[in-house]
Amino acid sequence: MIGRLIDGRYQVRSRIARGGMATVYLATDLRLERRVAIKIMHGHLADDNAFRSRFIQEARSAARLAHPNVVNVFDQGQDADIAYLVMEHLPGITLRDLLKDYGRLTPEQTMDILEAVLSGLAAAHKAGIVHRDVKPENVLLADDGRIKIGDFGLARAVNNNTATGQALLGTVAYLSPELVTRGVADARSDIYALGIMTYEMLTGEQPYVGEAPMQVAYQHANDTVPMPSLVAPGVPTELDELVLWATARDPEERPRDARVMLDQLLDVEKLVRPPGETAMQATMVLPRGIAAESADAETQILGRSPLAVATAGAPAPAGDHDEPDNTAQLAGSATKRRRRGYWLFALIVFLAALAGTAGWYFGAGPGSEIQVPSLVSTSPEEATATLEELGLVAAQGTEYSTTIPAGLIVGTDPGDGARVPKGSTVTLNVSQGPAPITLPPLAGLSADAASSAIAEAKAVPGAIDEIFSGDVEEGLVISASRESDGGDVSAGGDYFEGLKVNLVVSLGAIPDVGGESLDDAIGILEDKGLVATSGEETYSDTIAEGDVISVAAAEEGPIRAGSTLILTVSRGPEPVPVPKVIGLTWSEARPILEEAGFKPEYDLLANLAPGLVRVSAVDPGEGTTHPKGTKVSVSF
Repeated sequence: MIGRLIDGRYQVRSRIARGGMATVYLATDLRLERRVAIKIMHGHLADDNAFRSRFIQEARSAARLAHPNVVNVFDQGQDADIAYLVMEHLPGITLRDLLKDYGRLTPEQTMDILEAVLSGLAAAHKAGIVHRDVKPENVLLADDGRIKIGDFGLARAVNNNTATGQALLGTVAYLSPELVTRGVADARSDIYALGIMTYEMLTGEQPYVGEAPMQVAYQHANDTVPMPSLVAPGVPTELDELVLWATARDPEERPRDARVMLDQLLDVEKLVRPPGETAMQATMVLPRGIAAESADAETQILGRSPLAVATAGAPAPAGDHDEPDNTAQLAGSATKRRRRGYWLFALIVFLAALAGTAGWYFGAGPGSEIQVPSLVSTSPEEATATLEELGLVAAQGTEYSTTIPAGLIVGTDPGDGARVPKGSTVTLNVSQGPAPITLPPLAGLSADAASSAIAEAKAVPGAIDEIFSGDVEEGLVISASRESDGGDVSAGGDYFEGLKVNLVVSLGAIPDVGGESLDDAIGILEDKGLVATSGEETYSDTIAEGDVISVAAAEEGPIRAGSTLILTVSRGPEPVPVPKVIGLTWSEARPILEEAGFKPEYDLLANLAPGLVRVSAVDPGEGTTHPKGTKVSVSF
């Protein structure tokens, strides 16, 4: 495979990886001059419709996603016996490689990788796609720091609960209990697999092991995943709880999708990894010395004055003068304390009112932020009403779409899920249907050139039908048609984006085997991929006996490789009887013999008086049958 040019565009350079369904190669896109990864289905699976459909499903599922944490898919097609998928090339390693090298990861590294994977999965779940094969092998760590999730080969569109329809799919170490027991998967099944993967990142090992896959599957269905900190004591409690939440056996007790788990992870990060090293602690511990000194005191007095010391029971200094009258001083101190209390109470009330006002302003008032809802496929009227109920202003835009019918919402700007201030304007992009395109003339182009022209016009290359034609050179397009209704588009013209175009390509003329022997004719036709068989034999004045006179198709319609042709074989000239000419003059007899197809031999002297001499005998005799061209001796 290395060195092969696929579909006239992708030059295979080297092998990157090999899996159960396909092998991934590094290739160069000669048209765009860039490195790509090309995934080629194993040859022994190419004839299996289920595998081929799953391979195409991977392209369609991934192509529906446009997210920085999802591997981009550029192209998909078939070249002869090769089914291929073209993806972006990410130099780097997989998460599995990282775990093999380091055993287990730190909580910080785990959270970084988990955040990227959850972001990509959240985009998939939002698009209605369940990955169904989340595992370290499918998490790519690029050399430039990007983290992406790939391999949507088992992905399915969500329809409430998505059944596999066959035996367990995915990798047994990451199968959710509902997949094991009921064969049903939804977004929460991806969350379970991600929880197992998080456990493995934190501990360096999988929670369940066994000698046989069914032993591992049984543990998934019946056991509870232990806390990672039991294996790795340094794991924070918050991550323990996140793993237990994601791996709950009951799907109803897990996050409903990746977006919910991502939001929780971001909250966990704030607790586990605060923004500053000197962040305020939730609980302050006094130094041991202060605690010991004040352990036996009933009342602790901060900032004590001499008066406070005295009233606390310390002896007054001895002297000859009387103790001063402190009544006025005590009254003044009490008044100051009351005033200070009023001011403190007023300050607390003011701060509470300020906090309440700020909470109202940012929570429900003009300063609040609102999440833009998903409005795809709704009518503009419904979408406008929804936005107005949320306190947003709707504006209308337009956008072409091959998937959303004209008149319905394609998307919004800002996009769904974005948070915007109350009163913001959200543009509703209304589908105009497929974009208009101009298709160039296709008849007379090579098949590759025609397919490229179709793709460049934003139409879709469809099936290619190869037939024999005596009017069009081999390899060139005879005609093109719309797949939807068979309408002719050979001459090009104005159509719409997404138009699927089928091509009819010439195999050249059927070889002319007239005059060839039967065996030679059969061999010539078989070399062209045709099946030839002898048919009826008939007389021919021009084709020798045993040679082919003509070729005809066994069935009506175009002749393709594998079609059967019937060969008509010559029996030689047809025998005819010698006409009656005895007794006729030579001038009468000669044209009769020649018109019957015979060659008369005669005495040249008879030409001196052809109207007088009469035929007395012929050899062969009258009435005997012989092939045309036979010589007849004439006597007078």
